Amino acid sequence: MACDEPAALSGIFTRQNSASTNSLDFEPDADYKFVESLEERYKCAYCHLVLHNPHQTGCGHRFCQQCILSLRELNAVPTCPVDKETIKMHEVFKDNCCKREVLNLHVFCKNFPDCNSKVILGRYQEHLQQCLFECMQCTNDGCRDQILRKDLKEHLSHHCKFREEMCQYCNTYVVLINIKNHEENDCPDYPVPCLQNCSQIVLKKEIEKHHAVCPEAEVDCPYKQYGCHVKVKRGKLAEHENSALREHMLQILDKNSQLEEQISDLYKSLECKEIKIQQLADAIKKCEKEFRQYTQLFGNNSNLMVSTQALASHLDKSARLESQVKQLIQMANQQQSKLDLRPLFDTIENVKQKIALMETYDQRLVVLEDQSSKHDLQINIHKAQLNKNEERFKLLEGTCYNGKLIWKITDYKMKKKEAVEGRVLSIASQPFYTSRCGYRLCARAYLNGDGSGKGTHISLYFVVMRGEFDSLLLWPFKQKVTLMLLDQSGKKNHIVEVFRADPNSSSFKRPDGEMNIASGCPRFVPHAVLENTKNTYIRDDTLFLKVVVDLTDLEEL
Repeated sequence: MACDEPAALSGIFTRQNSASTNSLDFEPDADYKFVESLEERYKCAYCHLVLHNPHQTGCGHRFCQQCILSLRELNAVPTCPVDKETIKMHEVFKDNCCKREVLNLHVFCKNFPDCNSKVILGRYQEHLQQCLFECMQCTNDGCRDQILRKDLKEHLSHHCKFREEMCQYCNTYVVLINIKNHEENDCPDYPVPCLQNCSQIVLKKEIEKHHAVCPEAEVDCPYKQYGCHVKVKRGKLAEHENSALREHMLQILDKNSQLEEQISDLYKSLECKEIKIQQLADAIKKCEKEFRQYTQLFGNNSNLMVSTQALASHLDKSARLESQVKQLIQMANQQQSKLDLRPLFDTIENVKQKIALMETYDQRLVVLEDQSSKHDLQINIHKAQLNKNEERFKLLEGTCYNGKLIWKITDYKMKKKEAVEGRVLSIASQPFYTSRCGYRLCARAYLNGDGSGKGTHISLYFVVMRGEFDSLLLWPFKQKVTLMLLDQSGKKNHIVEVFRADPNSSSFKRPDGEMNIASGCPRFVPHAVLENTKNTYIRDDTLFLKVVVDLTDLEEL
């Protein structure tokens, strides 16, 4: 009978030719690439693959352990496929010497040529457990990607859609593909716009609290109970109350008139009940009087039974009447307590006083608003004058009279954005002079470029302005001008452009207007150089430009 398990061979094949080598092994039926061609003596005579757990027959041929078992199962009398000799199972033995040689054969890694490792066959599986080019499944739950072992760490930390990332709002770790859903549905700190179109962004957990104070939320008028059914935005509620003050007061008065009519009707009803009570009281007195007459009439009469029955009848009637009187008195007291109208009258009187006071305030408010408008006008005039003076003082303080200008440009990113959007194309420096009575000059910069430098460079120009002493100066302006972008690292890697004023250009003649046409460098410095983080031309969103006029051969007045 054939043995089904390989382990059973230990009981069939008892002879071995050497010590066991249990520490090394390899997977059979795999396509191995041997460094040297596989010799025939290392191939199974049945499957023609490399021998796995080799066994040798009495005829001297070697077979895999599983192959020798297969031959035995297929044939009652197994024969060797090489020489057709009968295989005698008691002659078959485990060839450990051959096994050791097979396990020490060198093979290429299956991931060759990416992996150029050469390992012995017995260590092949061990190598695959460490091979950087072996494909393996991502370890994150839900991810089915096959990744090279060398790329697994980067995949897990940067590329896997199933990796956990921290929510930027609530600092909770969430699977990346679910993070958008988490933010929009579960994250309490996710910023959401107010549903009332107030343009305010609110944390999701505070949205209800915000709606309670949102100026854009529609609310009922506080005078709804008096008949005003207007719905108005909370931010305009005070405006509605002021504009509809007269209507609200009329509604309150109308409501009060209705209450007064109801009170009058209740008083009339009460008077009717009091009349009825009086009538019942008179009936009781009449019954008592009749009772005394019966008592006197039948005091000594032998027909006592008749008088007793009559008496009992009157007593019952009297008790019923007394009970009805008590009920009516109780009802009257209740009605009277309900109709205690003194607090209502006090409230009405207070409202009337408030209305009168508010009308007075309204008149005073008109006068105050008129006076306030006049004061605001005067204040605006003074503010404009102060701003003008302050601007002039700043110009005077920062003015140079030595032909040099150092121009500090702050908020570079904002000003460049304004230039890109076409709102403020250029900016001008404060004026400077070649001397106290010299030429009046300034610089003009286009942060998004001008002419051939538009969109790629900063354009820097030199401008001759009209001055107080122009009639005493020599014209045209002929001096050499140096334009500089200053390096803020201290290494003095300044960007410098130099030109000499062209006496034939209209830019350097005596100005007819406030200033001449600017002249300079449309491609002064590229944005790529200026904004490169390796350079230090911009620090704290600020850059410095310098203009130097050569004062050689320039006479002072």
